Amino acid sequence: MADKREYRMEELAREAGITVRTLRFYRERKLIPPPRREGRIAWYDEDHLARLRTIAALLERGHTLNGIAELAEAFDHGRDVGELLGLGAPTEETPVRLSPEELADFFAGQDTPENLAAALDLGYLATDGGGLVHISRRLLEASAALVREGVPLADVLAAARRVREHADALAELFTTLTLGTDRTAEDLQRLRPLAKSVVEAELSMALDRRIGRLAK
Repeated sequence: MADKREYRMEELAREAGITVRTLRFYRERKLIPPPRREGRIAWYDEDHLARLRTIAALLERGHTLNGIAELAEAFDHGRDVGELLGLGAPTEETPVRLSPEELADFFAGQDTPENLAAALDLGYLATDGGGLVHISRRLLEASAALVREGVPLADVLAAARRVREHADALAELFTTLTLGTDRTAEDLQRLRPLAKSVVEAELSMALDRRIGRLAK
């Protein structure tokens, strides 16, 4: 893998289309991570450039520097995508790479520092260099659809946390049921569709009952 390109301060400012003074200001406000030091020389890389372009895009969308600073703090404390997804762990989900401004487009401007921090804490979002990764295209699209239906993103994320707790409990129940007979992880993976079918059917019938009550 090729090494990341590195820039001196003047080069980075030129690439980002800002002044060196502005770059220093952003660094003092901790809007960008510290550079790599080599003696008295500060070296910046492509992640710094991506962050500066994100800052410019967010400013154009009307975000304040204080708001961007809060977003940057949440972003910097997010888990790395490799840590979140696991190396070689089996998954049926498709991760989606996003810039912060693309994320804002998905959620109609509800990309507040609080919501971003909640999504990072929940594990829906992970950091990946200068961008973000949502762990599941299906969850991303479902969440965005709920927001378009008028459900606040904060409520969607709060509900997601409860769903996660119930899903973990169901996974533990099914694991105990199947592995209790000396089966292997490969057996659990093979039987995975059965667990999904049971949960989908039960959820469908539960929704049928709710719809029936509302229709009365």
